[in-house]
Amino acid sequence: MTGKNTFLNIDNLTEESFGDIRENAVENGRLIKQAFEGSFDIVVKKGYCNGKCVVFANCDGLCNSQKIADNAIRPILSYKGELPEDSPLEFIADRIICGTEQKKETSLDNAIMQLLRGTLLIFLEGQKECIIFGVQNIPERAITEPDTEVQEFGSREGFTENIKTNLTLVRKRLCTTNFKIEMLETGKTGKTRVLICYMKGRVNPDTLEEVRSRLQGLNIDMVLGAGYLRKTLDTKRKSLFTMVGETQRPDTFAAKLCEGKVGLIIDGTPFALVVPRLFIENFQTLDDYVNRPFYAAFMRSVRILAFLISVFLPGVFVSIGLFHQEMLPDDMLYNIVIMESNTLFTLTIEALIIHFIYEIVREAGLRMPKTVGHAISIVGALVIGDAAVTAGLIGAPMLIVVALTAICSLVSSDVYQPIAILRIVFILIGGSTGLYGIVIGAAVFVISLASMTDYGVPFLAPLTPYDKALFRDSVFRLSNEKLGARIFDINGLKMTKEEGKNVNDA
Repeated sequence: MTGKNTFLNIDNLTEESFGDIRENAVENGRLIKQAFEGSFDIVVKKGYCNGKCVVFANCDGLCNSQKIADNAIRPILSYKGELPEDSPLEFIADRIICGTEQKKETSLDNAIMQLLRGTLLIFLEGQKECIIFGVQNIPERAITEPDTEVQEFGSREGFTENIKTNLTLVRKRLCTTNFKIEMLETGKTGKTRVLICYMKGRVNPDTLEEVRSRLQGLNIDMVLGAGYLRKTLDTKRKSLFTMVGETQRPDTFAAKLCEGKVGLIIDGTPFALVVPRLFIENFQTLDDYVNRPFYAAFMRSVRILAFLISVFLPGVFVSIGLFHQEMLPDDMLYNIVIMESNTLFTLTIEALIIHFIYEIVREAGLRMPKTVGHAISIVGALVIGDAAVTAGLIGAPMLIVVALTAICSLVSSDVYQPIAILRIVFILIGGSTGLYGIVIGAAVFVISLASMTDYGVPFLAPLTPYDKALFRDSVFRLSNEKLGARIFDINGLKMTKEEGKNVNDA
């Protein structure tokens, strides 16, 4: 490619429009073949029902061929009676073919789009509309336990790539008429279906409208995963943290909807989005509501402590080793000095080297096939780590610190990405300014989190602004009986525009 601009403008990528359905059934079939010229999987067949031409069109592989033959083609072609002149299509739909999912369509463009979703199109001579008959047989993965959100107790069901299956998993948990679903299509080429889910009477109308407007204003070619929509829904793009949650569990998804949040189910991905997401939710699991309250509070405290260790421990160790040796006991300081005296680099360089090695090993373990992924992790942890210490590239104390940090960072996997960046930042701060820089950096970090507000909800709520009622299910958790008396309501954390304070306190 020799042109200066090698990128395509998606605004110029337009598809051929065919307008409304013609009265000539054969002409409709010809236009469908024209739209999919060269595609062998598009099947167009012609037959007759009581002397009138009938054209069938479907996409082979997305439809159930047996169902098409038994419930549509054979009953229509074998019908010997008279078709009413005023409404022959309705007569065919109601009296001849058998199926629960069927509707009529007047636009040929919309009919073609439905054909690509596994439906059968039925055109009748003399009619400017067609029957869309549901005969989907789209290949899908079986419902399995989520890989990213493993729970000790609770359901073993996880979302799949099929949007109807995912909706069914949520629907059976929310047996109420207040559970509402809206569907829209995103992507200029892909036309990916997205379901906006919420609980009527609990969701904030402003939040719901904001989600609608952001999705409708999305200018993208196609949506192939939940991450494509996360950028649109999250306005704090310069922040390491996001207020758009992601889950693979239908039970978690249903629980978030009951809290007044808005959920998104995207066709083709097993991950659903939830907005808004609070910072404290990164340290909460469904197991917390199964275990005893005291143990749930203990485990949440452990997760928060693991987060702090994974972010600050390497930087604190580097700063103490370089600037504040007097803080260490003499025996410990002596051992560290002996071990570090054989290394080639300073503590800062050591920390950066071993953390980059860890990230490389982790990425290799994720991307490699599962059969060799564990072997990669073992080689990286044992061989490379031991060889680096023996070669004098890093010291044994730094290796211990990095190992502890790596384990702690995996406790709260939802925030692993910001942890990986913050860890490097605080290593550089600790290696250049000592503990004073660490303290100042931590203060800036907390202030930045406290300043985050999206969809009118503060990111650190209910910690700040503090709400006594909602705090009972944050770091600590009360019993299920007490929590059931008043459910958590995300709208209670809304900030008033005039006074900038909690609505519950107003």
